[in-house]
Amino acid sequence: MIRFSIRGENIEVTEAIRDYVESKISKIEKYFHEDQELSARVNLKVYREKTAKVEVTIPIDSITLRAEDVSQDMYGSIDLVVDKIERQIRKNKTKIAKKHREKVATGQVFTSEFEAEAAEETPATKVVRTKHVTLKPMDLEEALLQMELLGHDFFIYTDSEDNVTNVLYRREDGELGLIETK
Repeated sequence: MIRFSIRGENIEVTEAIRDYVESKISKIEKYFHEDQELSARVNLKVYREKTAKVEVTIPIDSITLRAEDVSQDMYGSIDLVVDKIERQIRKNKTKIAKKHREKVATGQVFTSEFEAEAAEETPATKVVRTKHVTLKPMDLEEALLQMELLGHDFFIYTDSEDNVTNVLYRREDGELGLIETK
């Protein structure tokens, strides 16, 4: 069963929208065990130019599934976001299952509280948004998987071997870079 947290910005979350979101996102339950409890954070935004943005974040064990879509149609965006999350699950299902089995076997199952996205800055380097990040111990492979699932160009994590904070990032040439702290 999925616990939902649905929030609207510049839009009232009506019962019809809530039901639609819950019915669509509930489709992903088929990819998980019946006894596995999931939670989904859904943020619905409407902008002045009448565009709708739908963001969905689903933390699962030590990874976070995240997708967003912007369009003129709120319901269409909800459909597309669910499709994106299903693609992420199918594409990475074996990797995710392997990581989950390893964590359960070693007794290291963590609840992900990672808040996705970096702080957005204006050209004047004024901080206009702040995100709080809880770093999770993981290996490089898992950090890469998490970065790909989030669709970001970088990922901050704590290395599970030496307990040091690292930054994994995608370089302009498409290769990966790793910043290790001392």
